[in-house]
Amino acid sequence: MASKRDYYEVLGVGKDASADEIKKAYRKLAVKYHPDKNPGDKEAEEKFKEAAEAYSILSDPDKKARYDQFGHAGVEGAGPDFSGGFGNLNDILNEIFGSAFGGGFGGGFGGFGGFGGGQRQQQRVYRGRDIRVRVKLTLEEIAKGVEKEITIEKSVPCTDCNGKGARNSSDIKTCPACNGTGQVQRVVNSFLGQTISYSTCQQCGGEGKIISNPCKSCGGTGLVRKRETIKVRIPAGVEAGMQLTLQGQGHAAKNNGINGDLLVVIEEVEHKDLKREGNNLFYTKIISLPEAILGGEVEIPGIDGTYKIKVDPGTQSGTVVKLKGRGLPTVNSYGGTGDLYVKIAVWIPRKLDKDDKAVIESLRDKDSFKPNPTKEDKGFFDRLKDLFD
Repeated sequence: MASKRDYYEVLGVGKDASADEIKKAYRKLAVKYHPDKNPGDKEAEEKFKEAAEAYSILSDPDKKARYDQFGHAGVEGAGPDFSGGFGNLNDILNEIFGSAFGGGFGGGFGGFGGFGGGQRQQQRVYRGRDIRVRVKLTLEEIAKGVEKEITIEKSVPCTDCNGKGARNSSDIKTCPACNGTGQVQRVVNSFLGQTISYSTCQQCGGEGKIISNPCKSCGGTGLVRKRETIKVRIPAGVEAGMQLTLQGQGHAAKNNGINGDLLVVIEEVEHKDLKREGNNLFYTKIISLPEAILGGEVEIPGIDGTYKIKVDPGTQSGTVVKLKGRGLPTVNSYGGTGDLYVKIAVWIPRKLDKDDKAVIESLRDKDSFKPNPTKEDKGFFDRLKDLFD
């Protein structure tokens, strides 16, 4: 399993990089890893896709601001849609390379068409769709990390035709209308000069080939549906809304293209006692009036068991005790472990029987029961007061 890399790290720039620096960094990577320059190199294709996704976020001020504040969770689904063979990168690539390669890409990149109108003969490369699933985790699982089994149904290459769409290679012919490119070229001459545009070939539907005898198992698509169970290792410290990416575990693409990814979105099961904020945990312990007055020892629930804490004599309701390091770890241990904060609440009975009331009445006029806060007590009550200002 591989989680997404930081977008700034992908482009090799700092968080204070200007728009021009971001564009320049992406341009360099796009040229280096473009599949036309690295035919058959799956790693280069993934790096090309990764760089395009990073640029699509960091070049947009709104998306960049959300990413800077919330990370990948803040821009989930906001990157480019790579379904259909990267054809949707037209806008980005024309913006980056349009002026540098003599008039742009003649209507779009169209898969991996190459730099300029004269090199558009390569067959379109498809990418399978991503699969998004949600996984519910308890705080106990989040504290230690956990391995989950996820069952999904996805498209996989047909084994009867090896993903070709036809059992015999002789049944697959190059489309005569587009010569296998999947696109047809249209040239228009005007007083402004020559304009070249491209459109999807109507005869083959953009496939670049025509199958005369389709495979019966997949109907010529090269893909069939299959149910699979995948083991996912989820690291400790994840939070609700975080997304883990398992590259290549999504739907397969036709024509033996690039597989999509499996996106695992984290959900948290609410704990019956503990509340979470970041990697800190919070718990309210209710104690009796005698316990608050006399002090003692009380038990506190935690992620890995129960803890005993000391209640000092004269403890005031609202007192907070911190158990350092008893919270949750941060993802990949960056930032250490959080704390467990215990808030003490003193229970005041609403109803008393005759004997209890008599006891309390006997204490009413005693000096020790009259409010007489010390300097330390006043500081505590002032902090409580601030909560209501």
